[in-house]
Amino acid sequence: MSYNFIKVNNVDGLISITLNKPPLNVLSIPMMEEIADAFAWAQGQPAKLVLLNAEGKAFSAGVDVADHTPEKVSKMIKVFDSIFHNMYNNDKPIVAAVNGAALGGGYELVLFCDMVVASEKAKFGQPEIAVGVFPPIASYMLPKLTSMPHAMELLLGGEAFNAAKADKLGLVNAVLPVDSFDEGVKQFLQKFMTMSPLVLAYTKKAMKAGLNKGFVEGLKAIDDIYLNELMPSADALEGLKAFMEKRQPVWQGK
Repeated sequence: MSYNFIKVNNVDGLISITLNKPPLNVLSIPMMEEIADAFAWAQGQPAKLVLLNAEGKAFSAGVDVADHTPEKVSKMIKVFDSIFHNMYNNDKPIVAAVNGAALGGGYELVLFCDMVVASEKAKFGQPEIAVGVFPPIASYMLPKLTSMPHAMELLLGGEAFNAAKADKLGLVNAVLPVDSFDEGVKQFLQKFMTMSPLVLAYTKKAMKAGLNKGFVEGLKAIDDIYLNELMPSADALEGLKAFMEKRQPVWQGK
């Protein structure tokens, strides 16, 4: 796959989608089209995880202000939303690795990932309120990821905050030293890379199926995936058999 503003690859079951418009990775409409396309491509790839990261000084400083003008804003929102539709429809766990500033639309990309690893120098924020607008994706995601009072403060105040605060609010999985960030990300990912790609996908699907449902309805949806999709799979049978035989499973991904 060849793009102008991002890089993608699939190596040993790990798909990387790298923002590559340094230094700030400002999200223009053409760049967002590429990101949306890359997540659609990733869905069809044989892999276990998707890693979203960035080259340059910042992870992303957000959407280009020039694309918020009246003649462009409708297209901008449509293209921007298409990224998240494709992320939502991706059955592979998506991990963001943030080693710099993720602001505005850039932070919304991070918020929509399934897991987030940040360096100690990472900064996050939704500054849109200061220029008279609000972030749609963050308005949906933040109340789901942290408490409503904290979500209100972050969205209404618009202030940037560091990785330590993100960790305190439950918005990141790990905060890593800057000088060993890449190695720390690899170590974080490794525990997932030993798992069955199929079971990773079904587990993510089950979590989504139960989300925002009552207990009875949610458990029914999860049990249906467990009994009718997971248990007939070769990997479920292999995992159980390997445990009983006291050996490492050999995953087939089916």
